Amino acid sequence: MTVLLTSRDVLRGRAAPRLTALVPPLALCAVWAGAAGVLGLWWADTASVSGPAGWLTGAGRITGLLAGYGCAVLLALMARVPLLDHTVGTDRLARWHAAGGRYTVCLALAHTLLIIWGSALTVHSGVVQETATLVLGYPDMVAATAGFLLLVGTGVVSARAARRRLSYETWHYLHFATYLAVFLIFGHQLSNGADFVGRRPVQLAWYALYLGVAALLGWYRFAVPVRRALRHRLRVAEVRPEAPGVVSVYLTGARLTELGALPGQFFRWRFLAPGLWWTAGPYSLSAPPRPDVLRITVKAAGGHSAALARLRPGTRVWAEGPYGAFTAARGSGPKTLLLAGGVGITPLRALFETLPGQVTLVYRARRPEDLALRGELDAIAAARGAVVHYAVSGPGGSGCPLTARALGRLVPDLAAHEVYLCGPPGMTETARRALRAAGVPRHRVHHESFDF
Repeated sequence: MTVLLTSRDVLRGRAAPRLTALVPPLALCAVWAGAAGVLGLWWADTASVSGPAGWLTGAGRITGLLAGYGCAVLLALMARVPLLDHTVGTDRLARWHAAGGRYTVCLALAHTLLIIWGSALTVHSGVVQETATLVLGYPDMVAATAGFLLLVGTGVVSARAARRRLSYETWHYLHFATYLAVFLIFGHQLSNGADFVGRRPVQLAWYALYLGVAALLGWYRFAVPVRRALRHRLRVAEVRPEAPGVVSVYLTGARLTELGALPGQFFRWRFLAPGLWWTAGPYSLSAPPRPDVLRITVKAAGGHSAALARLRPGTRVWAEGPYGAFTAARGSGPKTLLLAGGVGITPLRALFETLPGQVTLVYRARRPEDLALRGELDAIAAARGAVVHYAVSGPGGSGCPLTARALGRLVPDLAAHEVYLCGPPGMTETARRALRAAGVPRHRVHHESFDF
């Protein structure tokens, strides 16, 4: 079930690496430019600020504007726009989203407290009384209060300590409350915000921002997956054991080349079988995509992944994607090291077959029987003249320690290599430190994580 891509496919995956590298900083510049524009909106509408009440209210307006803008940015980052997803990378977008979420929740809290305090000083009333007046006496404020509480609640659930106690599925569905929170908050900005009331052009610009983000979400998060499910009609063709607790799932469908999937990318797979249909699991392609077959290789690490071994041929599948920037476009050098740990071999196996130039694969596992897809890897290495090193760390194994010295002995001229890294979090972090100590520049170490 292996096939070499054509040169056209390889070039498409590796085209314009410099352009690919420019997208992340340009995206960040665009976000900061928008924030500066929001501050400019407050500046242009504020003649002067005087007294404690004026300063508190002014700070409340600024934090409110930035929080409103932040909500739009947060949703845009998670809209799964292909240009961003395939260049910035899904994991980096998720990190930006998480950091932006913390800032946005803090800004929303500051906005609420500052506006209440400033208003209480202005009218010489108590904070509690003024809170009731603002919530019950102004249009859209009851809905905005509910949205604010939802937003804060989502922020609490997203905190690292809380995430550790939640399954991915629970956390994912609770996160949908963010959409409702933003919807409830939106109205009060235009009906009560001093920077919007009576300023039609500014209102239209704010509508354009939010409607634009809503269009991206509606199209890429909902319409495109449904359209592709109906068009490609994916089904399970075969489930094949590869190693203890590891299976490959072969999927067939119509016009699969239209998906534009590249080696190293992943899909979110929703198997329409009892107990599985409600969860979309992220699994990488473990072989280059063919016009009629896609393949994923999964290790039983939980209820969902373990259940895939029991899938029956003919089971319908919805696939969202392809996602991720863990592709040939990340690198540009003639030498590449692929460093895999455990089931992290799956995206690297696809890259091992298709990356041009001199490629070395180091595959780490606990036991020899845990080396999934070993027969395929040996065949690929023989066909293209590549090098494979198997490192078994269990009793009697000859594992390669993840140190700069050990990796340098195994891979000559290590510092000149592009490195693709995939494996358990602890292994990848140790490997990154070792690679940096060995002189591999940070921008040449490529890694994509599915952690949430």
